[in-house]
Amino acid sequence: MLRFAPSPTGDMHIGNLRVAIFNYLVSLQRDEPLTIRIEDTDKERNIEGKDKEILDILGLFGIEYINVTHQSENLKHHRAMTLQLLQEKKAFNCFCTSAVLDQKREASIEAKKPFRYDDSCTNLPAELTIDNMNPFTVRIKKPQSDTEVIDLIKGNITFKADDVDSFIIMRQDKYPTYNFACAVDDMISDISLVIRGEDHVSNTPKQMLVRSALGYNKKVEYAHLPIILNNDGKKMSKRDDASSVKWLLEEGFIPSAIINYLILIGNKVPNEIFTMNEAKEWFDLTKISRAPAKFDMTKLRFINHEHLKMMDSKELSRFVGFADEEIGELAKLFLEEASTLKELRQKIGAVFASKDVADEYKEGVAKLSEVIKNAPFFSEYDEFKKHIMSESGLKGKNLFKPLRIVLSGSENGPDLSALYGHIKNYLGEIVK
Repeated sequence: MLRFAPSPTGDMHIGNLRVAIFNYLVSLQRDEPLTIRIEDTDKERNIEGKDKEILDILGLFGIEYINVTHQSENLKHHRAMTLQLLQEKKAFNCFCTSAVLDQKREASIEAKKPFRYDDSCTNLPAELTIDNMNPFTVRIKKPQSDTEVIDLIKGNITFKADDVDSFIIMRQDKYPTYNFACAVDDMISDISLVIRGEDHVSNTPKQMLVRSALGYNKKVEYAHLPIILNNDGKKMSKRDDASSVKWLLEEGFIPSAIINYLILIGNKVPNEIFTMNEAKEWFDLTKISRAPAKFDMTKLRFINHEHLKMMDSKELSRFVGFADEEIGELAKLFLEEASTLKELRQKIGAVFASKDVADEYKEGVAKLSEVIKNAPFFSEYDEFKKHIMSESGLKGKNLFKPLRIVLSGSENGPDLSALYGHIKNYLGEIVK
């Protein structure tokens, strides 16, 4: 079983989408099911409706899964396993206040050492632990030996015993911390491979410690994907518009192109342009580069352009807001100068919108619009052109520039004969 485990705390990040795509590809290759786990135990940061938004995006990108669970549904298991660890003396109640812990952190900073909990509550007398009415957390006892992690992308990683302290597994509000809940949930779901971002590498020994303390000995594989960098060479954050999948979709990048790009970066691929179905035939998780991948908007625009060109005309027509194959063909014509759906919609919208005309062309545009309104239907552009030249008395630049504005809403664009072939059935609406 593989899992994709997003948090409903904000818009889906392209790094998260990349994790989802890779999990899906590997689940297909291994013929193992994929489950979605919404990690919603951080009540303070959850945003209502984000879980549905996440699932809608996964559906839009064609990522299939067998079920959806919410981490909060496993709360009874988190609490039961906490009690088990307490009873087995593998965990302990900690009564240290936030103020005390802050003092200890400050001391570590002054000593220029990483903060590690000093286990001051580890061996409190049983009667004190039971009778103490002060708020407390529960901590798991730190490991006694090094932890070896075999990462399919990063290779072997060793965490020294001192790298992991006796960390909190249950907060004062009796809700689990991330690492504890994550480890327990992976056990419950029988997860075999965890694919996630490399910002989770340091969480791995903690989650392995939890599973080991609970007597769970199944081997779990790991693959931590390198981060995606912005133009400044820094990790992409919410301040980068392109980090949001929602923003990319709103800007007119289509799912198949985004998938293509996120598989392409930091990877060796047989062809630059491909589909998800093609990728599953050759995708190799172990061949992903260990180096961070830099987000390149120019490359994404190119890939998006190529996927729009491959799209069926009827489908493209629906994407730009119509249901006519001819409009899809018109959109393909505008792909000579557009790379996104947003740009295509603007181009096609200008054809049917009221025309914004410069003063030097107003007279010609008005005359041609009147002629076209009253003209019979012509199937061929040359016949149409001959008629309006005769009726308007215009020729040369006095004809063609205003005519282009009338037909396309722009002074520049595709060849008029090609344009006419796709709009001739709409002339009445265009010059209304």
